[in-house]
Amino acid sequence: MAPHQNHSEDGCCGHQHHEKHSADHDHDHNHGDPSSFKTYLPVIISLVLLLAAIAFDQFSLPFFSGYLKLSWYLLAYFLVAWPVIKEAFATISKGEIFTEFLLMALATIGALALGEYPEAVAVMLFYSIGELFQAAAVNKAKNNIKSLLDVRPDTAVVYRNAEYRTVKPQEVEIGETLQLKAGEKAALDGKLISDSASFNTAALTGESTPKTIRKGETVLAGMLNLDGVVSLTVTKRFEDSALSRILDLVQHASARKAKTELLIRRFAKVYTPIVFFLAVALVIVPYFFVSNYQFNDWLYRALVFLVISCPCALVISIPLGYFGGIGAASANGILFKGSNYLDLITKVNTVVLDKTGTLTQGVFKVNEIQAEIPEQDFLAYLASLESQSTHPIAKAVVAHANLKELLPVEEVKEIAGHGLKATVNGATVMAGNGKLLKQFEIAYPEALDQKVETTVLLAVNGRYAGFVSIADEIKPDAKQAITALHAAGVNKIVMLSGDKAAITEKVADDLGVDQAHGDLLPEGKVEKLESIKKDTNRIVAFVGDGINDAPVLALSDVGIAMGALGSDVAIETADVVIQNDMPSKIATAIQIGRATKKIVYQNIGLAFGVKAVVLILGAGGLATMWEAVFADVGVAFLAILNAVRIQRMKF
Repeated sequence: MAPHQNHSEDGCCGHQHHEKHSADHDHDHNHGDPSSFKTYLPVIISLVLLLAAIAFDQFSLPFFSGYLKLSWYLLAYFLVAWPVIKEAFATISKGEIFTEFLLMALATIGALALGEYPEAVAVMLFYSIGELFQAAAVNKAKNNIKSLLDVRPDTAVVYRNAEYRTVKPQEVEIGETLQLKAGEKAALDGKLISDSASFNTAALTGESTPKTIRKGETVLAGMLNLDGVVSLTVTKRFEDSALSRILDLVQHASARKAKTELLIRRFAKVYTPIVFFLAVALVIVPYFFVSNYQFNDWLYRALVFLVISCPCALVISIPLGYFGGIGAASANGILFKGSNYLDLITKVNTVVLDKTGTLTQGVFKVNEIQAEIPEQDFLAYLASLESQSTHPIAKAVVAHANLKELLPVEEVKEIAGHGLKATVNGATVMAGNGKLLKQFEIAYPEALDQKVETTVLLAVNGRYAGFVSIADEIKPDAKQAITALHAAGVNKIVMLSGDKAAITEKVADDLGVDQAHGDLLPEGKVEKLESIKKDTNRIVAFVGDGINDAPVLALSDVGIAMGALGSDVAIETADVVIQNDMPSKIATAIQIGRATKKIVYQNIGLAFGVKAVVLILGAGGLATMWEAVFADVGVAFLAILNAVRIQRMKF
């Protein structure tokens, strides 16, 4: 499964064609697996041969002449030129005649015909090195998306013939009974048979609070059982389960993903045929107008013309500009998985964010305490009782209290869906939600029922003793992130979350987010994003961190994942990864993209500007191979110096 294989990372005129074909695997002019030494071998050998040949020429060694010299350079040339020549033939066979591959092949073959062997080899060698660097960066940044099947159990325990048997989930039929132990994930969707159980639903909803599911309610595949042994009746087959649908959403959303065409390809479509026909015209047209026409002389001019027009400066400097941008981003904790996303992120005008793990820490923390008894006693009673539970909320309370010694606890009783009751240091203590206190007719402030945050109420000896509220902590730079995005020209910021709508809206209000939608399953997030994308003027970036975010990451124009704590699937589905989980880096990524694009535009202008002047001189016979070398290699060097500037910029 590789719905994102079409992510070209290339920025030069030679590289972008790979983007067009890689999704279909029509042909790969890439140099193989970037992690394999064999991939680099042709380039290394070609480089050694070229340097040796230049040295032999420099010292005028007598043996290095004639056929030996020609064969030496041809070997060095074809080691790196063959993939380009092969690609030129492949594109011609598909009806695309005037491509950069044909121009590069003609230019270098022209250089060989003129006896400028080092130039011909160097052009192809630079192209190959640039492509290898690009492929290596791509390989390191991203592999194919791992199958979401990895997060689903390989087996299910089903009740058959008066006993529980372990079978493959695909073999379980609707209506059969599954057994689920504590710490196990549900393999299929079903309805709970047991009275109640607490489930971690983060894999599906990203919800910040474990969910209590009662008898007859739905349990989805991928939910993690936090309680003891429970049973459920299967309601859907394996392929129709919640996680199977997520997998399908990822695959289909990726197919709908916007494909950006790199700027240089648009130049090459015009530039390449013009240069080709001008070179042909330079040989033929003078025959009708020049009285002393010499075919060899005009052929020489045409070949010089082609050498000058060779896109060496673009082949080297433009991908280097993108590499510089990718490097500058990495220094800021941002990983771009392709140079095309550096381009596209500059156009983003709508940012959609997940809440939990993206704008919030994704961990529980006590954020308010109100006690009717001395707070020290309140925390001692509450933490001692909650220490008897493994629930994440209970753990957050115990961690906050940080008691050196807990009070003795006896006769612990769990009241399903309500809380705990026990004897703590001789007192009857209850901790839980409002339903627990109502069950025992203990009065408490009614306003607590309206609180957005999760609250734990405490009663001691039949009297209300106070409460703690627990919430997912907002990241320190979250508000700064929203402010920076608005300042960067993002005119619409939307929050989507599987968490409760009330909590989602409160976080959105606190941060200044334009719109917020809560209580969403993955399908709901996809629907919201598709609704936003119906406005074709919107270039949408989605930011998330969970498995449940994978479909929306794939569907968005630019998918951004929180990398430090994010799920593997989210990270691999995304186009950009924030490695330090700071949402403020989203605006930084946009700034780096804009700086990179500016440098790339400057290099394109420099390359074509100088080449245009020297091409005119070459056509008039005023430019020799020395000028051709300057127009090619010299301009490339200047463009390289410009490209590396981005590495020194502060963002």
